[in-house]
Amino acid sequence: MPADLALFGTVLTVDDAMPTAEALAVADGRVVAVGDRAQVEALVGPETVVVDLGDGCVMPGLIEAHGHPLMEAMVLADRIVDVRPVTLGTADEVLAAIRHEVHARGTSGAYLNGWDPLLQVGLPEPTLAWLDEMAPETPLVIVHNSGHKAYFNSVTARTLGLSRDTPDPKGAKYGRDAAGELDGTAEETGAVFPLIGGAVDRDGYPEMLLAECARLNRAGLTTCSEMAFDPMFRPVLGALRDRLTVRLRTYEMSTPAMSTTEVVDNGDDVVRQVGIKIWVDGSPWIGNIDLSFPYLDTPATTSIGVTPGSCGHANYTREQLTEIVAAYLPLGWQMACHVQGDNGVDTILDVYEQALQAHPREDHRLRLEHVGAITDAQLQRAHDMGVTCSIFVDQIHYWGDVLADGLFGEEHAARWMPVGSALATGMRVSLHNDPPVTPEEPLRNISVAATRVAPSGRVLGPEQRITVEQAIRAQTLDAAWQLFSDDVIGSLEVGKYADLVVLSADPRAVPPETVADLEVLATYLAGRRVYSKSE
Repeated sequence: MPADLALFGTVLTVDDAMPTAEALAVADGRVVAVGDRAQVEALVGPETVVVDLGDGCVMPGLIEAHGHPLMEAMVLADRIVDVRPVTLGTADEVLAAIRHEVHARGTSGAYLNGWDPLLQVGLPEPTLAWLDEMAPETPLVIVHNSGHKAYFNSVTARTLGLSRDTPDPKGAKYGRDAAGELDGTAEETGAVFPLIGGAVDRDGYPEMLLAECARLNRAGLTTCSEMAFDPMFRPVLGALRDRLTVRLRTYEMSTPAMSTTEVVDNGDDVVRQVGIKIWVDGSPWIGNIDLSFPYLDTPATTSIGVTPGSCGHANYTREQLTEIVAAYLPLGWQMACHVQGDNGVDTILDVYEQALQAHPREDHRLRLEHVGAITDAQLQRAHDMGVTCSIFVDQIHYWGDVLADGLFGEEHAARWMPVGSALATGMRVSLHNDPPVTPEEPLRNISVAATRVAPSGRVLGPEQRITVEQAIRAQTLDAAWQLFSDDVIGSLEVGKYADLVVLSADPRAVPPETVADLEVLATYLAGRRVYSKSE
């Protein structure tokens, strides 16, 4: 039968048996031939769409192994103002945006996302008095760029019924002053998420999610995980399934009740739940990660409200983590644990080891997320246990200088997000952006992993650099493997879905520092074009 789609030129397959091919053929959404030009030309019929790649390159659709598309659909919609450093670079711009939104929204409330005093130098301390001064009569909520903290004024507290008697959610907390009154801060999911509920347009959400899919497609992404999945989204995902242009792999948030479906085979190749998300600690940018070494005494540390010399802290106890893992692992779920500090890594590896001894599983692919301060010994231990890491290497591009000069010093910054050490153990890893914390930029991940260049131009930890080929694999096939989806996506092999991205050049053939600048010319999901730069 003739192919539906045929592409001729440089084909980067991420298949060790044939890393590069001359042509690719697609039928019924799957790859039916990959090889030399003559082989694919034989499948071209009168209805076949033929693409000449010219100087470009086609490769597997890129994969975001640690994303938040269901949340990003909301926070990048019109109702919540984007004040992230990638959008507004200065403190003055952020403050102007807050004043404008408070005035424009009135009693419906102002909601903003992306506050970052480390990158937007000069932001005031967001005390409750300051928040009330900015919005004395209407709700105001500002979410930190990390997503792990939020600031809210007194009107918001009254509107939501929050008071000094409100208990802290499990693994989260409301800040309080010396008298026990709320101080206008909230940390972690259980406390932060309810604050933005007033900004959610439930009727308009389906279109927000489709817009999010389009945003992902523009970056060359065809699969994205959702690392804070709430079952309330299942109906909307079911209704939109045939309109989604990105495959979703969901990780349900562990809850105090620890309730979830017991069916591991949950969904299909478009939308499927594959695991459970848990947390050890929070964000280095707000000071709540569990470290063995201290924050420095610098203006940067002071600007984020961290006491110099602090080693941070965990948000969950070992006992709480043991309880959560013991509830879900026996049911067959993969666990994915957010952990940044090295002390926190020891804790969760102990918990994983104990759980696997009680409930052995040959292919569990238990995950660690972000792992900024993980050590070589911990990486080796994780690999030996069959644990895999998803690494937020893009932090070097945005916060590399802050890590070295402001928070932890050059020695620790050079080891931050140690991809090279992870691969040296034999571990399969993925690279991620954790959007909306940083934008969807998988090509930049590849570039940063290969160069480790900080904003100032210095190289942090040259020994942690990896090759472009290794980084591509971490953004495609090995990311798919982490998501238990490498049987159907992640490489261009016969029988797999034709999830494709067409780039302006072969990323293996350009200087590593320029990979981030390559253009995404087109994106295909199961052979259907879902993005075209020319259109």
